[in-house]
Amino acid sequence: MRFTKIVRTEDGGSAFEDGEIALERRHVTDGVPAMSVGGVPSNGGVQFLRSAAFDSTAHPAPREQWVVMLRGTIEVTVSDGSRRRFGPGDLVLAADTTGTGHVTTGVGEPPYEALFIPV
Repeated sequence: MRFTKIVRTEDGGSAFEDGEIALERRHVTDGVPAMSVGGVPSNGGVQFLRSAAFDSTAHPAPREQWVVMLRGTIEVTVSDGSRRRFGPGDLVLAADTTGTGHVTTGVGEPPYEALFIPV
């Protein structure tokens, strides 16, 4: 499964990196066909977020965390001006916990819903 990681650059800015979580076919329980399963490391404390606006100024992530988009689309801009859009089902690892960070903007109709999973 592919994901995007937002990282801090050496100059204190931010950038995108592409990553992948290895999936393996696994029998989960009786009566259910085998599924593709992969680990997403977490440190507990999953948060659900719903907002009518997702717009921000430049900010670092408050902690290293997975962001799983559930509803709505956001656009993230890193310090070199690169932008990526993320919608329902997209997985982002926000790891730029210091430096200037990134800018997040809501695209389209709210609400915006996401799960935040601390690493």
